[in-house]
Amino acid sequence: MPRNAFQFRTLAFGAAFLSTLAGCSGEPDVASEEPTAKVEERALATKVIGYVPTWAGDINTLPYDKLTHINYAFVLPTAQGGLTGPSSGDARLKSLVQTAHSRGVKVLISIGGWNNGDDSGFEKLAANAGTRTTFVNNVVNFVTAAGLDGADIDWEYPDPGTSATNYGLLMRELSTALHSRGKLLTAAVVANGYTGGGVPTATFADVDFLNLMAYDGGQPHSTYDYAVQSMNYWLGRGLPKDKTVLGVPFYGRSPSSYVGYNELVARDPQAPYKDNVGDVYYNGIATIQSKTRLAMQQGGGVMIWELSQDTSGSTSLLNAIAQVASGGTGSNTYRIVNKASGKCVDIAGPSTADGANIHQWTCHTGASQQWTMEPTDSGYYRFVSRYSGKVIDVSGPSTADGANIHQWTSFNATNQQFKPVSLGNGYYRLEARHSGKVIDVTSCTTSGDGTNIQQWTWSNNDCQQFRLEQL
Repeated sequence: MPRNAFQFRTLAFGAAFLSTLAGCSGEPDVASEEPTAKVEERALATKVIGYVPTWAGDINTLPYDKLTHINYAFVLPTAQGGLTGPSSGDARLKSLVQTAHSRGVKVLISIGGWNNGDDSGFEKLAANAGTRTTFVNNVVNFVTAAGLDGADIDWEYPDPGTSATNYGLLMRELSTALHSRGKLLTAAVVANGYTGGGVPTATFADVDFLNLMAYDGGQPHSTYDYAVQSMNYWLGRGLPKDKTVLGVPFYGRSPSSYVGYNELVARDPQAPYKDNVGDVYYNGIATIQSKTRLAMQQGGGVMIWELSQDTSGSTSLLNAIAQVASGGTGSNTYRIVNKASGKCVDIAGPSTADGANIHQWTCHTGASQQWTMEPTDSGYYRFVSRYSGKVIDVSGPSTADGANIHQWTSFNATNQQFKPVSLGNGYYRLEARHSGKVIDVTSCTTSGDGTNIQQWTWSNNDCQQFRLEQL
């Protein structure tokens, strides 16, 4: 968890349900300048784990339908194997468990945390067989008495060597005790690097999954590349894909402070659509969604630190995660069909690589022709491939006629944002935000599969008009 997690005090988390987003229907309303679509409630297709602090947030307004697991953080271990902090009879915890279970969400108690860098309780209890047993018994009793679904161990951090050996012994004993009772055992672990070796590979078999704290590292704070590095580190060590859960931050960092995402949005209404406000760096909607797609493609889910720092409605990061994690096609997923040729916008190959050409091809039902419209702001959208997870992008970025259209990892750049403008005939022109030019079929070819898509000055010809065919 963030190193000053116990000092964080943020605004209570507001009610957050997926809002109605601008999108489109199969036959657009000609009176509407922009299409309209609603993201429907769908089951999450991956794990979404949210930490709820003992000191912040309103559990009555948590968006339970956007989560699969909640980790209640924290209780602390003592050197003698005891637990301090909220008891198993804590009224707030009991209410959380009751509500979560009624919505099909699992709740775990998280033990440890940064604790100002003091992990001496874990170090001492894990070094002795007797205190390990005492700790395991106390954890089992706490989980049972509170009606929880398991425990999450957040030891920050065991070092390679003796500490790692003791960590492995402790996790093995917890695994045996909890799993025999049908309970979960998870752990929060460092993103990568030296202290990652404090978690033995043997522990991978003992846990249900690991939450990778892929934040408070990298430069600037918690970039997409840092998430990739973290997942590569743990997968490279042999952690199974379905046990690899990518952690994302709902807060930003400057050289001198931590700032909740909700506070950043209050400072700057455009904060959801970028990754820094001044010298505070964080993950806006585009980066959060790119990380969610990464986690679904290469891992087993997403973990969030922490939920009370989110907003509600269209700026909510949890809503952004749920939009991606709900999986399947929905009312915001389309084929993009050219008026002149009747062919569909498609990924060459099909490829998952950055820079793969976008061309036209005979329409089919494959994912390389399926595009999810994700709103940014002011009527603009990203078109996200359901095949690759990448977005339609103007190469360069260029403002010139003839600039190639390809796919690229989403960073919410203006050359990845397009405004669908209704032409009143069931078709749209798709205007690139950075250039004002529109998506166009090269040379206005009407017959050839594989003809590249480019940008061009709007001239109202059929090669620049597209039907958004709802799936």
